[in-house]
Amino acid sequence: MKYFPINLDIAGRKCTVVGGGKVAARKVATLLDCGGAVLVISPELAIELEELYQAERISWLQRQYQPGDLRDSFLVIAATDDESVQEDVFVEAEKNGLLINVADVPQRCNFILPAIVKRDDLTISISTAGKSPALASKLRQNFEEIVGPEYGTLAEIMGLLRAEVLAQGRPHEENKIIFASLLHENFADWVKAGNWSKIEEHLNGIMADNLSAKCLNSLKKVLNCD
Repeated sequence: MKYFPINLDIAGRKCTVVGGGKVAARKVATLLDCGGAVLVISPELAIELEELYQAERISWLQRQYQPGDLRDSFLVIAATDDESVQEDVFVEAEKNGLLINVADVPQRCNFILPAIVKRDDLTISISTAGKSPALASKLRQNFEEIVGPEYGTLAEIMGLLRAEVLAQGRPHEENKIIFASLLHENFADWVKAGNWSKIEEHLNGIMADNLSAKCLNSLKKVLNCD
């Protein structure tokens, strides 16, 4: 099966997790990191989930799943070993056109969760279409060694520069050339070394006098170069 790669905005959206164990805790952590409004349905909670509930970061329905519990959900994850519950959750989700993932049961999913490497707003997703989670995990480990935290900082820098360039009203094709020029092959190394003088020299070479003081100050803050 071929999956359509997509990034979802779940901020403020109801995300229902059926199950309260260690697997559920990992799924909930990721949902919260992306701003989801999480409801957990389970008679009991793992320690990690109990702490989140006590901190009022998640809602908890303290019982077994029942048909109708997925009402108003945007996304559903079933993290339970009970196959009858898995099936019931999948059927209800499919009937109501919801996004549903049953952990480790691809045939009961209409989306799958890739292995990810996350560096702030930079996310690298790795998927084998469910054929080999072990391979996806291995590749994730490789990318974690190659892509350090400086790439997350670089993504933030490029976001600031993108907004600055777009605000100047040039034609699209001209902007593409500027963006490509700004992303120097050594930029990540400069960020890692905190080499502001080299970064400033490079930016001025591309943008001349078209970088506002506000943008430059924001860049310095990102790099802790105040």
